[in-house]
Amino acid sequence: MTDFQLSGDKQYDTQDIQQKDKAHHLHPWQVFDVFREEGALPIVAGDNNFIYDADGKKYFDAVGGLWCNNIGLGRKEMAEAIAQQAYQLSYANPFVDLTNAPAAELAAKLAELAPGSLNHVFFTCGGSTAVDTAFRMIHYYQNCRGKHDKKHVISRINSYHGTTYASMSIGGKPGDHPPEFDFISDTIHHLSCPNFYRAPEGMSESDFVEFLIKEFEDKITELGGADKVAAFFAEPIMGAGGVIVAPDGYLKRMRQICKDNDILYVSDEVVTGFGRLGHWFASESEFDIQPDIITCAKGLTSGYQPLGATIFSDEIFDVLNAPDSGRCFAHGFTYSGHPVACVAALKNIEILERDKLLDNVKEVGPYFEQQLKTLEDLPIVGQVRGRKFMMCVEYVADKTTKALFPEELDIGKRVSNHADERGLITRAIVHLNVMSPALTMTRDDVDFIVATLRESIEATIKDLREEGLLAA
Repeated sequence: MTDFQLSGDKQYDTQDIQQKDKAHHLHPWQVFDVFREEGALPIVAGDNNFIYDADGKKYFDAVGGLWCNNIGLGRKEMAEAIAQQAYQLSYANPFVDLTNAPAAELAAKLAELAPGSLNHVFFTCGGSTAVDTAFRMIHYYQNCRGKHDKKHVISRINSYHGTTYASMSIGGKPGDHPPEFDFISDTIHHLSCPNFYRAPEGMSESDFVEFLIKEFEDKITELGGADKVAAFFAEPIMGAGGVIVAPDGYLKRMRQICKDNDILYVSDEVVTGFGRLGHWFASESEFDIQPDIITCAKGLTSGYQPLGATIFSDEIFDVLNAPDSGRCFAHGFTYSGHPVACVAALKNIEILERDKLLDNVKEVGPYFEQQLKTLEDLPIVGQVRGRKFMMCVEYVADKTTKALFPEELDIGKRVSNHADERGLITRAIVHLNVMSPALTMTRDDVDFIVATLRESIEATIKDLREEGLLAA
């Protein structure tokens, strides 16, 4: 798959890197007390699904970077495409009346791949800025229509939509809303998480869907009716909030309510786009919904370059582009449509198509689901959930009541620490281990992940029992 070779020419001093990192590098989601003591693991090389630390230890990266290494690490042809574009044209001003060839080609390609009438693209620097752009575009669109009171936005608890001021406010993870940060709270609102595993006891799945639908309808009424609500934001599968696959029919019902009430439906496909579920985009192909806007990033370039995109419909564009309006879309970034990033995206899409990686997800993905499900026989595994190459294990202190371990125990991190020792990287999110490997993963890779994770969970159970935190 790659032409990777771990070079012996470059020698790393792990302790020196860690010390410089601790002294000068503020990390996203840095837990200060823990980081102060432990620091970070320095990663210095990558090859397909594997990463190497500064000491040369090899790990299978079941996290796929951060949901983003879709084509795998170390692709020589990708590096060459990036280098050639950097040499030919490293940057071009994207404002007003200038463009560059890679940006124009990529915009056309995304319009071709996106469902329905989503034929227009605004390029951003990543997923957060794609969501932030959608948020601003929605207000602009409503104002252009003369609907100046139509400003409220609705999302879900445990959703994740990014980390700008607006996108983090739209997100609904309680852990991402610490009291030391400020958030938009007057016009952004959150509905219940569509997690049937955590539904009220005794409620059927169909009744749970009805409860969620009524909650949405009631929220619209509470906010003053459809003339007050501008948009609904939803991930097709909720990612960082716990890989939540909503009950059948829920997303279609929510989309229909949006249509009936002139509310824009934004599908956040930053994670699910570009093959993670075996499709270019999951909204229509996997869940049979046609959104008004799709936000994407991550798998768009497989992490080789930072790039995001807000893809929106002809219907929205026609309002923005009304003749003789004298309007200006006063929003953008220095790096919107960056030529090197756009070339990386075009090469990434070429590789996904040529190597039939979406087909690989459809073939290996169900096997990944089935094999991970076997972990549910372990006493602290409450549920294995997800779809194809987007999976999660949730840990519980009591499988009958579904009671969680105390948050400070950080059970997911305990398991991932044991997995690290065995050469497997998973993403720990308090009570969870999340996995989103490169789309090149094979059945043999799946077997390694599941066997290693089982050993790591069993080692954690042993620790808990020795510490008196879990009954024998």
